Amino acid sequence: MLRLGLTGGIGAGKSEVSRLLAGYGAVLIDSDRIAREVVEPGTPGLAAVVAEFGPGVLTDSGALDRPKLGGIVFGDHDRLRSLNAIVHPLVRARSAELESAAGPGAIVVHDVPLLVENGMSALFDLVLVVDAAPETQIERLVRLRGMTESEARERMAAQATREERRAAADLVIDNDGPLERLEPRVRAIWRDLLDRAASTPGE
Repeated sequence: MLRLGLTGGIGAGKSEVSRLLAGYGAVLIDSDRIAREVVEPGTPGLAAVVAEFGPGVLTDSGALDRPKLGGIVFGDHDRLRSLNAIVHPLVRARSAELESAAGPGAIVVHDVPLLVENGMSALFDLVLVVDAAPETQIERLVRLRGMTESEARERMAAQATREERRAAADLVIDNDGPLERLEPRVRAIWRDLLDRAASTPGE
């Protein structure tokens, strides 16, 4: 099994790269998606969040009110730490389950937005960073996500710097151009991963 940690700054195009890799045959483990699953209604995770933050973080239907919870933890490191202490172990456990089900010969791509920020590089055989110039990130966030330029810059400032991400990378995909330029680059990375996986002893 080859474990790849995939990350990139907001607006860099990481989600498109993960979609392409999954299409080529990678087993994709999306930490953001799992983080949502572990706090769905009826889960121990949601019960723990309510015990910590109170029933005010629930919607009328009993689901997690993400904007309200985000408003509580944003800018409050202690409250964010409390939330992470609940969610992160659940995400790790579910990720491990999915990885073990993938089989010994699989290429497992862990899509982790905050991989560098959380010091997770050592958990993977390789780290792939999707990189784009800050101007490209801002343009995409404004055009595709409806952010203002100041909102885009604020979101980017809350993440690791471009230099920090590239320093943590074993592999880098430059994604400043259109999709038709991205696909051949991801395909080349996939061929490299196949070669590496073939030379990795079975587990």
